[in-house]
Amino acid sequence: MSAHDLPAGRRQRDPRHDNVDEKADSMDNHRPARVAVLGAGLIGLDLVDKINRSDALTCVLVVGHRRESLGLRRAVAMGCAVTDGGIEALLHTGADIDVVFDASNADAHEHHWTRLEPTGATMIDLTPARLGEMIVPSVNGEHALTTRHLSLVSCGGQAAIPVVYALAAHTSLAYVEIVCTAASATAGPATRLNLDDYVATTADAVRRFCAAGEVKVMVNLSPATPAPPFRVTVTALTRDANPETITAAVAGAARRVQAFAPGYQISSCTVTDDRITVTVQVEARGTRLPRHAGNLDIITAAAVVLGEQQAAAHAGGHR
Repeated sequence: MSAHDLPAGRRQRDPRHDNVDEKADSMDNHRPARVAVLGAGLIGLDLVDKINRSDALTCVLVVGHRRESLGLRRAVAMGCAVTDGGIEALLHTGADIDVVFDASNADAHEHHWTRLEPTGATMIDLTPARLGEMIVPSVNGEHALTTRHLSLVSCGGQAAIPVVYALAAHTSLAYVEIVCTAASATAGPATRLNLDDYVATTADAVRRFCAAGEVKVMVNLSPATPAPPFRVTVTALTRDANPETITAAVAGAARRVQAFAPGYQISSCTVTDDRITVTVQVEARGTRLPRHAGNLDIITAAAVVLGEQQAAAHAGGHR
């Protein structure tokens, strides 16, 4: 199960000429970070698209389980080397990889990290496995360089936590409820298998980041036509919220997310004596995803930000 490359004429840019079966000739601090993507589903392919547009990253390998799967065929069409056989096949190639993005499923992630850890590569987990350091780039992105095992919580967590974190800075939160609504077409098989993990991991992250009392998370997959955009509604119960302060804090949180996910918008923010309700809508603004797939866009955008941080740290000699 060895990796294979496309002919040079099919590739999208020069770094694609690297043979994944060879080590880099030198540790040039100015080269793009070499990354691999585990999983060739909707999230994995959007990651590849974003990586291909990043000057700081180059995708040297996309890893799936079946050579003839639609996802791997699409990865080849995008100019990527691919291999089947999962994490073992990735390790077997001997590829010199700086960062591995895990876009597979939560049940497999622990094994993936166990096998990858001895290699020295950084793993960025896009599954809701609840392992590794939880990172929300606009909240604690500076912590991403303190560990090699990073968790992006969930797409709902990436959308909701910046808002809840902003609320918690200005008021006490006795209860937080998060309702995520996504188009059913954006939820692939792995996402559907991981829904329980998604709910539990998102709730756990809200507690860790925001010191909230009771936390409840719900997920709706809508089959509506046309497909609805990704929406997250945060409802918080409190006793001491100042409407002007809260509105300004939420707007500031949104601007920080928009720096890497421009489709992130606050649809509404209402504050009463004891209740705050904020609705976030996220649209995909990339080249591959439909606009309603903001749930995929926000987590892959966050992943690429962390990957680019790793590349910058490498260039600065901190790795």
